[in-house]
Amino acid sequence: LPAMIRFLAMVLLMPLLFACPPASADPLSMKLVDGFEGQDFSPSGGLYYKDNEEQRAGTVEFQGEVTHGSKGALKLSVRPQCAAGDDGCSERAEIWERPKLRVPYESAVWFGFAVKFADPIPQDDHRYLIAQWKREVEAGAQGDISPFIAFRLRNGKLFITVETDYVDGATTGPEGLQNSCADGGTPVWLRPDVKQIRAIVSADSTWTAQDGAEFNSCSSAITVIGRGNPLPSPGSGWIDFAVLSQPGPSGNGHVEIFANGKWIVTVKGHIGHAAPGLGANQYFKFGPYRAGHEGIWSLYYDDFRRSANCADVLG
Repeated sequence: LPAMIRFLAMVLLMPLLFACPPASADPLSMKLVDGFEGQDFSPSGGLYYKDNEEQRAGTVEFQGEVTHGSKGALKLSVRPQCAAGDDGCSERAEIWERPKLRVPYESAVWFGFAVKFADPIPQDDHRYLIAQWKREVEAGAQGDISPFIAFRLRNGKLFITVETDYVDGATTGPEGLQNSCADGGTPVWLRPDVKQIRAIVSADSTWTAQDGAEFNSCSSAITVIGRGNPLPSPGSGWIDFAVLSQPGPSGNGHVEIFANGKWIVTVKGHIGHAAPGLGANQYFKFGPYRAGHEGIWSLYYDDFRRSANCADVLG
């Protein structure tokens, strides 16, 4: 009888054993996907909405009216919460990767997501982000570590930046205009106060030198290879992005960006940060992020995927 009980217990537990990946599974070997077709995040996607003060300005809606050709998509919105002039405040509705599924910082991993800007699309010169990649920061670490890749909005125009630790040797042109870097290098914003450099690596076709006024220096620390295609405009409908993220603060970083199946840009060189108090992993989060602006800002997201294999994301 005891043998029969043990046999029955194994039969009952077998589906659970196959349904749950082992706790020691390597996150880099896992393929994550979420089409947001239910009323909560799928276990196969490894995503969650972080509950903290700035995120309480946001709302998450699993809906089926506006989708990327599927049964469901996320609608993420932020409402005003910050007082005017409070630079330390922000309003977010960001979706995060779960910490246990994050990959080592300098690993190469592909991310994909589709985004659609809801009307009205903000047209002012303000701080708007729709997606960002960051390095973990340990508790008590000093400084403000910016995202090493960020998808941003300014004056109703889409652009992408890459950030790294401060590197000497940049040249600076006149204020008020993005540097064309005719003699080589990449337009950057020198930020010695936070010991970082921010490069603009791509923008939509309406972008002007006035829009990128703070990028008035040139640096050879980051190399940008344009692939002949601008970013789609925010009002063009659904934009499906595929991004290779491989930080390399010492100069071996590598980023690839595709949009709607078109190759946008390759970025190589110094990408990301290396400083005391930084963690072992990189992580991705997406959703509207801004600070101290009027009105509600909303975005739709669909088709999240992550894999070390580019075919799982680009295919």
